[in-house]
Amino acid sequence: MALNDIFGLDGRVALVTGSTRGIGAAIAGGLSAAGAHVVIHGTRQDRAESEAERLRGQGARADAVASDLSEPGAGARLIAAAEAVAGPVDILVVNASAQKNASLAGLTSEDLDFQLAVNLRSTVEMLQACLPGMARRGWGRVVNIGSINQIAPKPVVTAYAATKAAQHNIIQSQAREYAGTGVVLNTLAPGLIDTDRNADRKNADPAAWAAYCGNANWMGRAGEASEMTGAAIFLASDACSFMTGEVMVLSGGV
Repeated sequence: MALNDIFGLDGRVALVTGSTRGIGAAIAGGLSAAGAHVVIHGTRQDRAESEAERLRGQGARADAVASDLSEPGAGARLIAAAEAVAGPVDILVVNASAQKNASLAGLTSEDLDFQLAVNLRSTVEMLQACLPGMARRGWGRVVNIGSINQIAPKPVVTAYAATKAAQHNIIQSQAREYAGTGVVLNTLAPGLIDTDRNADRKNADPAAWAAYCGNANWMGRAGEASEMTGAAIFLASDACSFMTGEVMVLSGGV
């Protein structure tokens, strides 16, 4: 069997949330290179369209949709919008997330509500909207982008870590619910990745950032967003047909 028969995504439609930058953009590019018709998502249509245009310039099939996932009902509306421009969603990459750094003592109700809305409510809404259709068609993939913090939470990201752990719990419950239908759901949990989420910290004190990265994992460095793409392609492909409800950790050896 050819590798493309296992890992190729020709004919598949993939919606990647939060894919105008960082890990989401890298994964969208990887899925596109594997043959998927990619739907780019961001909070701003112009930025989503710019990223889709970049992929189209590389010969890819790409469309763009925008939505604010903190709004009630936004998850379901996003699935509908993606399917309106590209057809039924075969691959859902749940990448967009909200992270407000705070210990439990310093956590405000507003920041908690925001993280719950983006990280949990919208995830539930998207799964409710797309899983039944995937099951009817007999094939589907959900790749949830979690975090090493769901396994080893740091106090400064108390709410974020808790929502990521709960998010994977939802993935596991639906993995069991849909087992045997051709639909599999898994979580990819990155460790420290050099994205714009860490830009302020990196730019404020480059020496401190370098020291932090040096002690973050066995490899002594932050990962690159592009290093998440291979695992994401695997989890989105036929190669993942006998894996569901699992966590794949890419952390440099934490």
